[in-house]
Amino acid sequence: MIEIKKLSYKYPGATRFALDNIDLTIEDGKYVAILGHNGSGKSTFSKLLSAIYKASSGKIIIDNIEINAENLPEIRKKIGIVFQNPDNQFIGATVEDDIAFGLENKKINFTEMHDIVLKYAREVGMIDHLDREPQNLSGGQKQRVAIASTLALDPQIIIFDEITSMLDPKGRSDIYKIIHDLHKKTNKTLISITHDMDEALLADKLIVFSGGKVVAIGTPLEILKNKEIIELAKIDSPFVYKLSEMIEGVNPTYDESQLIEEICKLK
Repeated sequence: MIEIKKLSYKYPGATRFALDNIDLTIEDGKYVAILGHNGSGKSTFSKLLSAIYKASSGKIIIDNIEINAENLPEIRKKIGIVFQNPDNQFIGATVEDDIAFGLENKKINFTEMHDIVLKYAREVGMIDHLDREPQNLSGGQKQRVAIASTLALDPQIIIFDEITSMLDPKGRSDIYKIIHDLHKKTNKTLISITHDMDEALLADKLIVFSGGKVVAIGTPLEILKNKEIIELAKIDSPFVYKLSEMIEGVNPTYDESQLIEEICKLK
């Protein structure tokens, strides 16, 4: 479990807090999407949660261990993060080298390491690209490698920080499927920092930031039906809802199955 208690953060030289007195609990094994407009504090939250930034005040407690200087090595074994720009994560000369890099640092023996690399390359659909140089991959392929590199280290918590914002629709769809499948197959806690409502619909719970504060917590449908929160956080409606609004005789809906059913009833 992740417990956030009175968490605040102010950037050096800033006049206001980027995060202001946040209290949250994130249960184990949940898929949580963090939403909010630019400057809302959601990316700052991810940096604090992954121990990249140090809080100005308050506590972050993971599995009853508080994040502090003494506990950083243990905390970082529990948390993996995939960044917006995968080029910032690449270390190896090939896809295989990159997935193996973290395992080498953990001094995993070669046979076990090779098996782990193959397993996660296969899971993200990159098994046929192990000899390629990461810089020659497409954006979606790069993110797949970044995800595989994180999965190989087997963290209990994985943070996805705006990882689809630089991808085309096909690339986004592929990454959504990987995350959704990961949620179904494992008990890992997945935290996605995003502004994409099509992705947020897949999550168990949404946490909405605005002005450095948490302004709403709920299921995707609870949040998306709250027009006040939608306007405050400047959240864009998902594609399925926009489409349902455009079709005469169909009730606006966030449920793709319901939309298809209503369209089939039209004469």
